[in-house]
Amino acid sequence: MNAATETTYTTVCRLDQIEVEGGVAALVDGEAVAVFRTHEGEVFAISNYDPFSRASVLARGIVGTRGDIPFVASPMYKQAFDLRTGQCLDDAAVRVPTYDVLVTDRVVSVGRKRESP
Repeated sequence: MNAATETTYTTVCRLDQIEVEGGVAALVDGEAVAVFRTHEGEVFAISNYDPFSRASVLARGIVGTRGDIPFVASPMYKQAFDLRTGQCLDDAAVRVPTYDVLVTDRVVSVGRKRESP
């Protein structure tokens, strides 16, 4: 890996500070990020900005699954976003950014914004 592709991670919190099927908000490199922990113990990070309500609220959304897809439903108008891809499950034209996540020794860190698939 060369220096241009290395990811710098920002420590956000301890894993036990994120409730199971809950989220927390964090400021990572000046961007509001929502970090979620699923019932299966996976950790995801997406933008905290809800493009429908235009408010930074997704960390307070409801976490669940649709089939095998882990999602968060916005607390405002309830649109669901796939935690893996940021794709809105209710509107194919809308997607929120996702971020790399690293959990080391039960400490959660968030890295760079991922490129859209």
